[in-house]
Amino acid sequence: MNEALPDVPEVRVVGLPQLTSGFDLVERLDLPMHLKVHGPLDPLGGEALAKLAENISLKGRGGAGFPFHKKLRSVAEAAIKRGVRPVVVVNGSEDEPACRKDTVLINRAPHLILDGALLCAEALGARTLVIGVTRESTQRSMEAALAERGLSNSRRSALKAFVQRNPVRMVTGAAASLIRSIDGGPAIPPGRKVSASQNGVGGAPTLLSNAETFAQLAIAARIGPERYGNTGLYDEPGTVMLTVSGAVARPMVIEVPTGVPLRYVLQLAGAPPVPQGVLTGGYHGKWIDAATVNEAVISRNSLDAVGGALGAGAILPISQDTCPLGESLRVAQWLAEESAGQCGPCYLGLPAAARGMEDIINGGGPAALEALKQVAKNVKRRGACSHPDGSAMFLESTIKAFTDDLAAHVLGNGCGRPVEGVLPLFEGGKMPTGIPGGAEAPDDNGASRQKIYVDWTLCRGHGLCADILPEVFELGADGFPTVAQAQVPRYAEAKAVRAVRRCPALALRIEEESPRDRTPARNLPVLSQGRGRRALGR
Repeated sequence: MNEALPDVPEVRVVGLPQLTSGFDLVERLDLPMHLKVHGPLDPLGGEALAKLAENISLKGRGGAGFPFHKKLRSVAEAAIKRGVRPVVVVNGSEDEPACRKDTVLINRAPHLILDGALLCAEALGARTLVIGVTRESTQRSMEAALAERGLSNSRRSALKAFVQRNPVRMVTGAAASLIRSIDGGPAIPPGRKVSASQNGVGGAPTLLSNAETFAQLAIAARIGPERYGNTGLYDEPGTVMLTVSGAVARPMVIEVPTGVPLRYVLQLAGAPPVPQGVLTGGYHGKWIDAATVNEAVISRNSLDAVGGALGAGAILPISQDTCPLGESLRVAQWLAEESAGQCGPCYLGLPAAARGMEDIINGGGPAALEALKQVAKNVKRRGACSHPDGSAMFLESTIKAFTDDLAAHVLGNGCGRPVEGVLPLFEGGKMPTGIPGGAEAPDDNGASRQKIYVDWTLCRGHGLCADILPEVFELGADGFPTVAQAQVPRYAEAKAVRAVRRCPALALRIEEESPRDRTPARNLPVLSQGRGRRALGR
């Protein structure tokens, strides 16, 4: 079975490094080393920054690939029209088991990301900068980087900057989930699609983009569009950060210029010479077969043309010795478990799709195949976020890419090959811990010493606890919580306190157990509600 990837796997580079400059010198570029490697950075005006992003064809590196210059101009126009200060948000919530490139950048080159984010904040006149993360290691690195620059969340700061830590969930990385959590809500999509550029954090226009996107902008601002365009393809210049795992000898994050053949990248990671298939774009991506691998180069347009996807830069080959449908079933089951549980196409449709894939593997015949196709079709474009769409795309791609194996399972007795589990997952719902050469990070998905209790003599079934703390509470058919007491996951401690504070009936309390005997030691104080979040203004 393939082990989960560490936070910071091996890092390689093809050609001259840009984002990974200095990685051969130190494990982490603090501010002095960052300035020695990259040099100072002069500010740019809003239109000049947008023009730079347009000239280098910079698109979001989180998966969607939206043109950055359009997003930047949209936020600026909305802020001017409404007369409010915009907000800048860096999305470093990399919660897919097969992706590590943003985690590597945050852990090893956090100031390059901050350079790009601060360029945008100054150009837009923003007074708030938020960096969204989910891992202990990325939180530590980014908080240290903010401290090295003298940035804080103090009210007296000209620019308020802080790190927002959220649970490790696939849906946490969605822009709407991150914005909702920054505003004090749960880190799940709100159920309605709203443009962050128009109405984001605190209702203000918000520039939200992926961590690598801001780092790429910082590189281009230093060297200029002409030098930036000398690397890679004419229509997609620059470099790309990839995470290569699956059936490889050396899982790695690699920086490559666009235009490098995909087969060369696979060769560097020690993939099979003739892989059975390669999953491109991660678990919301698409499979391509071995013949197509030889045609593809690393670029968004090239991978799209051959039926693949660049996505968030995850590349996962599998060998000829494993059952591709069985490998895909493991991923489909994990995707179903990652549902936020708030819309039918996701929390009903994705488990049904996983069961459909399982039926096919177990000899369900043509009827099982048709049922799976129908379920995948029905979940698309109907969810509260893109999770159902990406999951359906993955399943449809699996059916299309492995027709021989599909026929063997649907019409025969199966392909006869085992499932080796080569596609990395967070086993048991846990995330990878530790950084090579460093101390092991704590298990943030484990239980804390906190327990939360419901006082049934006071509870009136308002249901607010389930909205704030869905990890612990869900409502029964009668509208009341289904548990009377529960252990609080470590990552949800702050939300548990918030649930206690906001319960209208004062029916919740938290007790903390002593680490030695696990008996209740003391009641945690419940602070007064205090003043609400100050509105963003000039």
